[in-house]
Amino acid sequence: MNRTWFLASLTGAAVMTAAACAFVAWPSLSPASPPKPTDHAALAAAPSESSVQLPIGQVVLFSSGVGYFQREGAVEGDARVDLSFPTQDINDLIKSMVLRDLDGGHIAAVSYDSNAPVEKTLQSFAVNLSSNPTFGQVLNQTRGEKVEVVLQQVNATQPGTMTGAVMGVEKQKVAAVEVEQLNMWCTDGMRSVKLADVQRVRFLNPVMDNEVRKALETLTLSHDTQKKAVSLNFVGEGKRQVRVGYVIENPIWKTSYRLVLGKAKEDKPFLQGWAVVENATDEDWKDVRMALVSGRPISFKMDLYTPLYVPRPTVVPELFASLRPVTYNSNLNSTRSEVADATAPPPPPGVVAGSQAVAVRGFRITGGAKDGTGSLLFGVEVNSDEQMKLGAAGVSTMATATKLGDFFQYALDKPVTLPRQKSALLPIVNKDVEGTRVSIYNEGVQAKFPLLGLKFKNTSGLHLSQGPMTVFEGSNYAGDSRILDLEPNEQRLLSYAVDLGTEVNAVPSSDNGRFTIIRYNQGLLYTATKDVETKTYTIANRNSDERLVVIEHPVRNQFHLTSADKPTETASDVYRFEVKVPAGKTKVQTVTEEHDGEVLYHLTDLDDAAIVRFQSAPVASAAMKKGLQRALDMRWAVQKTQREIVELQRQLQAITEDQVRLRANLKEVPPTAVAYKRYLDKFDQQETQIEKYQADIKKMQETEHQQQKEYVDFLNSFSAN
Repeated sequence: MNRTWFLASLTGAAVMTAAACAFVAWPSLSPASPPKPTDHAALAAAPSESSVQLPIGQVVLFSSGVGYFQREGAVEGDARVDLSFPTQDINDLIKSMVLRDLDGGHIAAVSYDSNAPVEKTLQSFAVNLSSNPTFGQVLNQTRGEKVEVVLQQVNATQPGTMTGAVMGVEKQKVAAVEVEQLNMWCTDGMRSVKLADVQRVRFLNPVMDNEVRKALETLTLSHDTQKKAVSLNFVGEGKRQVRVGYVIENPIWKTSYRLVLGKAKEDKPFLQGWAVVENATDEDWKDVRMALVSGRPISFKMDLYTPLYVPRPTVVPELFASLRPVTYNSNLNSTRSEVADATAPPPPPGVVAGSQAVAVRGFRITGGAKDGTGSLLFGVEVNSDEQMKLGAAGVSTMATATKLGDFFQYALDKPVTLPRQKSALLPIVNKDVEGTRVSIYNEGVQAKFPLLGLKFKNTSGLHLSQGPMTVFEGSNYAGDSRILDLEPNEQRLLSYAVDLGTEVNAVPSSDNGRFTIIRYNQGLLYTATKDVETKTYTIANRNSDERLVVIEHPVRNQFHLTSADKPTETASDVYRFEVKVPAGKTKVQTVTEEHDGEVLYHLTDLDDAAIVRFQSAPVASAAMKKGLQRALDMRWAVQKTQREIVELQRQLQAITEDQVRLRANLKEVPPTAVAYKRYLDKFDQQETQIEKYQADIKKMQETEHQQQKEYVDFLNSFSAN
């Protein structure tokens, strides 16, 4: 059974309604109403007859993982530019795209494939194709529409074509077989034909015909989920220059250096630097102007591509009553001007509200046609005489370096050609620099040997981005190193090999805990101690030439240097001492540090040994020693009284326990027995002793209380330095 559909042809690219969005919101056009040539909004929404290509003319790569790409070219009249981007770049594209139509033209609209779920988009058309409907289910969705039906010719009396409105599709049983019947309302009344006899169906309503086409196009576009189409519409007259700039994710550019050391000490090191760039796009770069920016601009991702649908509650109308809409009064504490300011969008950074003045800080992207129209500063147009002038310092004829506020830029003087998915090394530095050979010792890096290195000074006049550095001594490979970001004329150490001819032995010693001050006042003992730590670095040079050894000693914030030799450099983490060691000789570098500690003690919390230690300290004054001895004597007196009380309480406890035994014996022995009288006499004597012990204990407790009071009063009144 052959069954086909008649689809009306569409000119140009597909018209996307539910599957397309625009940066500029123009009034929508009815599918039945073609756009008028004078209607710019309609021209923006409708596809153009011609599509031009804009090649990439400028690339600016950042060290923060993004790149600025500028496409340049010429268009004539009303033109459309079709671009294709990976899905993951659409968010950055929406966030950063800037379009310029020069020479009197303007931008009509930018449309791009929607990221809405295809099922939701298909449900928006008059014919829903989301659930793979059958022939009969599609016709059931078009009930009431006028169609032209072509039937199979079974005999000469049966009509070959029927025209009418679809009433529906029903299922009937014919000879126990279920068949579908198409019911139609024709000019001569209602007719029913077997759906199996229908060869083809054509919708007579052009709107319905267009809806089916768009639904099918949406299905076609959903098959390619990796790329999204973006259409740019330019409106104007004559031939004009246009530019399209955007920031998208791109691999960071990296730097790699080569440092060649001369054989003689007076020879200046030669520095060669290369920039490593990657063309991760799907388009060849041909003769593009390239700039490399070193800095850390804030860059983030935001999902602007995925449509957001806010869930809304379903409200059931109350049939028994009608309610008026609720209104709310305004805030009495806010004035009319405050409300206006709160609702108005804030001006962009650098733009003065209510004026046309623009002062934006950042970097400038220059180049392109020198037509006097200005340059592009991320979407802000400025006059050509405000363009940042390139500095005189350059890297031969390969790149020009420029300071851009807080950033630094290498602008390649010659266009760059780089095929898609390829990487390249671009020369950016080719200079003689200053450097002094040294041996760098850090106990935490290598406990025995220092590292061969260089006291490197960046005299290239350029900002050097961080990266690896391969060091050569003449034509021989010497080792690898790594530098961090280096400003012009900044000096930095770098190391590349182990100096096996020089040995360093670091021996620590300490004189900790010496009292420098002991002071007492109103119960508080104040002490100041001095911790002295010394580390001796013994350097043995077994090489045939002199070595300049840089000793790195760790910085500890609680200590301060007291040694006679001062460091030549102080970094955030180390002190650096320079020691010249002749060939075959040994030298010593001593680093002494002190730490002053202060502690407060409550004398009542200290034990006797601690008080004796403070008393015997050389810095303790005579008054201090005398007062501490007085405090010890009073404390010992209190302790002696406490021991006597404990002894009396022990004896009293022993007599009390013995009385229990005597009471038991008196109950068992007859009163006429001799033992009974002896037990009774002893019991009487013990009662007398108990009364005496109780009286003595009470007296001793009073004495202890008085001694404690005198001791505390003395501590609170005593003062000595």
